[in-house]
Amino acid sequence: MAEFDTVIRGRIVTPDGEREASVAISNGLIAGIFEADAALDARADLVLADDEVLLPGLVDTHVHADEPGRTEWEGFASATAAAAAGGVTTVIDMPLNSIPPTTTVAALRAKQAAARDQVRVDVGFWGGAVPDNLGTGELRALHDAGAFGFKCFLAETGVDEFRHLDQEQLEQAARELAAFDGLLLVHAEDAGHLHDHAGGGDYADYLSSRPDVAETAAVARVIDVARRTGLRAHIVHVSSAEVLPLLRAAKSDGVRITAETCPHYLTLAADEIDDGDTSFKCAPPIRERANQDALWAALADGTLDLVVSDHSPSTIELKTRGHDFGQAWGGIAGLQLGLPAVWTAARDRGVPLADVVRWMSANTAAFAGLADRGGIAPGIRADLVVFAPEAEFTVDAAALKHKNPITAYQGRALRGEVRTTWLRGEPIGDDHPAGELIARKDD
Repeated sequence: MAEFDTVIRGRIVTPDGEREASVAISNGLIAGIFEADAALDARADLVLADDEVLLPGLVDTHVHADEPGRTEWEGFASATAAAAAGGVTTVIDMPLNSIPPTTTVAALRAKQAAARDQVRVDVGFWGGAVPDNLGTGELRALHDAGAFGFKCFLAETGVDEFRHLDQEQLEQAARELAAFDGLLLVHAEDAGHLHDHAGGGDYADYLSSRPDVAETAAVARVIDVARRTGLRAHIVHVSSAEVLPLLRAAKSDGVRITAETCPHYLTLAADEIDDGDTSFKCAPPIRERANQDALWAALADGTLDLVVSDHSPSTIELKTRGHDFGQAWGGIAGLQLGLPAVWTAARDRGVPLADVVRWMSANTAAFAGLADRGGIAPGIRADLVVFAPEAEFTVDAAALKHKNPITAYQGRALRGEVRTTWLRGEPIGDDHPAGELIARKDD
């Protein structure tokens, strides 16, 4: 009987960089890493092509699958197919835009029931903190039921069933979560600093309606609350470089805060957005190129911890409504394209692939408390990606696995082709969904 199930030989990407090695897999786990030419007894012995490298599967902690309730926007089947095609082996689903939102244990169970038997990669779930579930015991109940943490907004969400928190409610949520060391994820735009947008197709008008100060004011509020309560806080989708000094200072002071940014903020810029092209609409908005440079620097110095997709799709009709930035849905569909988009920009900047993998796999796994994945090392899951970093392709939205063929990356030339994605030591195929539903793990 063979000692290993599978051996994969070739270049692998570790936190220390690339090296030639043989990765041995048994029972869905990495059993060992050996020299590239090591004599190993395995049922299958695979050699990567010269243009390929082996990466750990990405962990995307910010995905809107929209099921149940809005499956015309996406759904678990299409979202996880897109994830697998993009090298993502674990996603954590946001509590909105599904109906019902994940703000009660009953809603979590409904979402798990909808996802079960459909998912091609592993899927976990965030809960939501909204005015209606504060002070009810529901946050603790969701935590105990396995929710990874709790998402809240400080401004209007865009959907009626998930309301934002005012200052008093933010304080209450922080106190409740700090009592059991729960994690609060914050959409940090301050409602008082957002300007009315009259509508229309002028992107500059839309950008000016959501100024940098809306983010800085909100982040300052979250830092203050976290400092006073001991809350673990996380700022989602940082778009404005002006929040970076606040985050650096807070981390230096020991405030328990982390932050993420997204591929669209790292690769797209305001000056390339045509008026009326609402495929680029998101909140907070895509800003100027100099701002983008600062986000890259903040990833390099650790001020920003993660890169995640914030995949927020909708129907084409809703996304292009009137080609009006006031009416169109605000969200970027990019789950399948995050890795090549970020790698293309990183490569142009001289940033090594190992850094991209760290921000999108190791750090995201650690953030979610998933110590069993996020790298290539003995004893952890064999969630792996065969990636060709120099292969080029042009984005065709119709060829993506997303349910609705519209994306801000349409027509862009990208580098990096995901050739095979492995889950627990087996290639992900189209024959049956092999993903599992996962829950937060206590330390």
